[in-house]
Amino acid sequence: MGEVGGAGRPRVGVVGLGAMGLGMARSLRGAGYDVGVHDLRAEVAAAFAGEGGAAFGSVGELAAGVDVLVGVVVNAEQVESVLFGPEGAADRLRPGAVFVMCSTVDPGWSAALEGRLAERGVLYLDAPISGGAARAAVGELTMMTSGSAAAYAVADPVLEAMSSTVYRLGEQAGLGSKVKVVNQLLAGVHIAAAAEAMALGIKAGVPADALYEVITHSAGNSWMFENRMAHVLAGDYTPLSAVDIFVKDLGIVLDSARPEKFPLPLAATAHQMFLQAAASGLGAEDDSAVIKIFPGIELPEPTEG
Repeated sequence: MGEVGGAGRPRVGVVGLGAMGLGMARSLRGAGYDVGVHDLRAEVAAAFAGEGGAAFGSVGELAAGVDVLVGVVVNAEQVESVLFGPEGAADRLRPGAVFVMCSTVDPGWSAALEGRLAERGVLYLDAPISGGAARAAVGELTMMTSGSAAAYAVADPVLEAMSSTVYRLGEQAGLGSKVKVVNQLLAGVHIAAAAEAMALGIKAGVPADALYEVITHSAGNSWMFENRMAHVLAGDYTPLSAVDIFVKDLGIVLDSARPEKFPLPLAATAHQMFLQAAASGLGAEDDSAVIKIFPGIELPEPTEG
């Protein structure tokens, strides 16, 4: 890769072209960056290259040519593979380059990762994201970030290009992930509660569309009810964020609280609901499919046409 987007701009790469990562890569291109990408699904990376980006066959090859490498993979295990696996990025990133970690992970693991990369001269930003695929595609994510001033100095323009709001939570890596843990607690509980409420209304004989209309204009509404129960009304469980994501994320929430002996009764109940949905074969469906665990209700069918 040559100098990206003109003199003085950091060269940037994105690893992981799922719903969020692909949108982020596209938003960076829209901001004027020439974006390099890598994904285990070579055809996805090639399709992005066909839009005007550049695809790389290995993450190491991509890492060697960038100043900022943005990781948008599913979990800590995949981050480990990206950085330290065969042909991994950690030993190919130049000294002073920044790895921006956007996954939802245990905050302690994230804090330790900063030190592991520092041993190689690589800077690190703990930078979980929120906002969904649609906002990712137009550069309007919320980023919960923490890290050193040196890392921000390099990565700031890249963060700004991907986001409407970048929260800088401190110089200690892991703070961003701690805030993301709290966000995921709320998100998971709100989806589970929304599903329970919609299921109760349907069981009681209230038309689902009427219930949705009333609740979204009443005090009991939440962003998650309004967003996710629209999927239920449409009978469309195409995964934007899957049930399995909240099995993972609420598991991280509970794991992070356990060493402090801190009780999280609502998060634990919501986690069990998502586990039940996954055990019923719904893990790859949209997280709103957690409503399917409730017995004796007739859910809306997909709209024809």
